[in-house]
Amino acid sequence: MLARGAGLVLHGTTLPAMKRRVLVASNRGPVSYQFGPDGTLTGRRGGGGLVAGVTSGLAAVAPEAEVSWICAALSDADRAAAHLRPAAEEPGAVPVRMLDIPPDIFDRAYNNVANSILWFVQHMLFDTPNQPRFGREFRQDWAAYLDYNEAFAAAMADEAAAGSGSCAGVRALIQDYHLSLAPRLLRDKLGGGDADLGIAHFSHTPWAPPDYYRMLPAEVGEAVLDGMLGADHVGFHAGRWAGAFLDCCAAILGAQVSGARDGAGLVGRVVHRGHVSEVAVHPLGVDAGALRARAQEDDVRAQAEVLAAVARGRKLIVRVDRTELSKNIVRGLDAYRELLATRPEWHGRVVHLAFAYPSRSAVPEYRAYTQRVRQTAAEITAEFATPDWNPLVLEVKDDYPRSLAACTMADVLLVNPVRDGMNLVAQEGPVLSERGCALVLSREAGAAATLDGDALLVNPYDVSETAAALHQALALPQAERRRRSDALAATAAASPPARWLGDQLAALDR
Repeated sequence: MLARGAGLVLHGTTLPAMKRRVLVASNRGPVSYQFGPDGTLTGRRGGGGLVAGVTSGLAAVAPEAEVSWICAALSDADRAAAHLRPAAEEPGAVPVRMLDIPPDIFDRAYNNVANSILWFVQHMLFDTPNQPRFGREFRQDWAAYLDYNEAFAAAMADEAAAGSGSCAGVRALIQDYHLSLAPRLLRDKLGGGDADLGIAHFSHTPWAPPDYYRMLPAEVGEAVLDGMLGADHVGFHAGRWAGAFLDCCAAILGAQVSGARDGAGLVGRVVHRGHVSEVAVHPLGVDAGALRARAQEDDVRAQAEVLAAVARGRKLIVRVDRTELSKNIVRGLDAYRELLATRPEWHGRVVHLAFAYPSRSAVPEYRAYTQRVRQTAAEITAEFATPDWNPLVLEVKDDYPRSLAACTMADVLLVNPVRDGMNLVAQEGPVLSERGCALVLSREAGAAATLDGDALLVNPYDVSETAAALHQALALPQAERRRRSDALAATAAASPPARWLGDQLAALDR
């Protein structure tokens, strides 16, 4: 995700006239804090794709609603700010309530369960001869995950009943796999009633089919599903993920499931414990106007000049990713190496800009994978570089202006995850493109459901197929690249964050 939150006009969604209260809950919030030299707290806008999408959507809702955002304190400065609330001043219009969850509880819940177990299950990435292993230590981790979700549910219940003491008109939007238990816990804390409070849960990841999902201990797999079904509305980015969730509800919980399997328009219902949960698909696109405006700012244009000097008129293959295992960076580099090995006509005529954002360094598998990325890049440079041509530029650091600049200049954008809930870079690249870019896209990205007509789809495990697609993309006539890029950009802009969030609120209002 490149885009950072910005204001929007709500497209295509009519908000009710009554003033509503909206609660957002997520692990990471829209603001983070740092200590200044004198010990004072200073805040800055938070990053990450989830935060950017929700923030941008809330900008449209805020005039019609009282909005509060509940998140975890992620640093010592955040923890200090949490205890100063409301004295600490957050940037932007959305009030933020940070939860000071004990560090041991947070570490076990976030690193040991959410990111090391649930994320791996949903992305189907376990090295099954060795992992996972569910013993006594995992049960302690799971207890911490429950405590973490309890803390969020208690804070949401408190916020929901604040002021008038009534939950009427309150809408709670709970985000992602970190908080899969929170919808049920929140509903239970408020007495289980359905009339006053509307709860939605949205998964930004894929969802595993029942045969893989059953890898979880029975009580854990059931608790995650039951927790999410405490919501009135359960959302996913793509129809295949929603379908897999429905399959798990039927196979593992024995819930009553109904629905129409029609791709991106999938809508289903699950009846469980006497409660009806609607399951729906809400593809998330981009705020094209705000993204293009940001790309015209001085820091981005300065980075574009630097990259132009690196390219020296050569064609550019660009990728922008976090160093997550699912992003498949190593196979992408291997495909570029195979392109150069089998298509020597591209020697000296193309440069691959591979920009990676460090991610989850507390998880050992991520540290090892980042090292593999660096090693593979070094091998490609050693094999093909000449005194006047560096075929590959790899940078592993967070540099937002640089990433925007690279996308404006790309001839080819490579997005090849082994599995991805949506992938917004695949949409942001064509929106930012100034001369038209071809998109080489994994068929396993949720974005493939909407971009398949104009992208070059590949099997992310097939290095040779990806290399061939890179060659095809580089060789496309300029007019065809421009046509494809414009069509991809139009599709991406058709579902901006305001519509994505507004449609979920409208579903709760129904």
